[in-house]
Amino acid sequence: MNDDTPLAACFAALSADLLNAPGDLTCQRVVDRAVEVVPGADRAGITLRGKRGRPTTVAATDEIVELLDKEQYALREGPCLDAAGEEPYRVASDLHADQRWPRWAPYAVDLDVRSVLSLRLHTGSRTLGALNLFAAGPGAFDRQAFDVAAVFTIHATEALRTSALISDLRAALESRHVIGTAQGLLAARYDLSYEASFAVLRRFSNETNTPLREVAERVMETRDLPSAPTSRDFAGARGAGDEEDGGPAASR
Repeated sequence: MNDDTPLAACFAALSADLLNAPGDLTCQRVVDRAVEVVPGADRAGITLRGKRGRPTTVAATDEIVELLDKEQYALREGPCLDAAGEEPYRVASDLHADQRWPRWAPYAVDLDVRSVLSLRLHTGSRTLGALNLFAAGPGAFDRQAFDVAAVFTIHATEALRTSALISDLRAALESRHVIGTAQGLLAARYDLSYEASFAVLRRFSNETNTPLREVAERVMETRDLPSAPTSRDFAGARGAGDEEDGGPAASR
């Protein structure tokens, strides 16, 4: 961060930089910029909560960060896990004397890490995970560093949230395209209306407990239904357009 530039202007530029990062590079851009922006930070990583709250390191500035995180996950203790849970932040001035993580702290010290600052990535409605900052020396994160990191985390959270929304939208559009293509294939092959072909896809999906997109992908691969069709499969299908509100947007 340039000392001659007003702090607000720096963060405005930073926010634009993070938001403009390609979706698959947003997390890496966040950790790289964190080391540049937060005073005292040598390394950074992002822990995100996956299914059932399982933590995963999605970006790191180097291999040491990945090792630090991996050990926390294995031991089920550490500042990154605390902040990715319900704690707003965790700060350790000297892991050599810190007793909160008795098994993990000595491991971190052995990797030449003495200071840690972990801040929760929270959207207001849910916790995404944590931004984790590490430093070799003790006392690396003073009040100024904490304040800068806290503001940085707000911008990082918004960038990650926006990236996730864009990814979800892209996935939804891709599903719509796949299902629509499968509908067209069935409509042409079995002389069905577009709505009736969707009813057939949905029946296969419900009866086999298979996501609608997967059924549609099978139809695209084989140019036919996943299994040999029977008269039952088309029962009422040709009149489905009048009764069903189906269409590719109705995928489950």
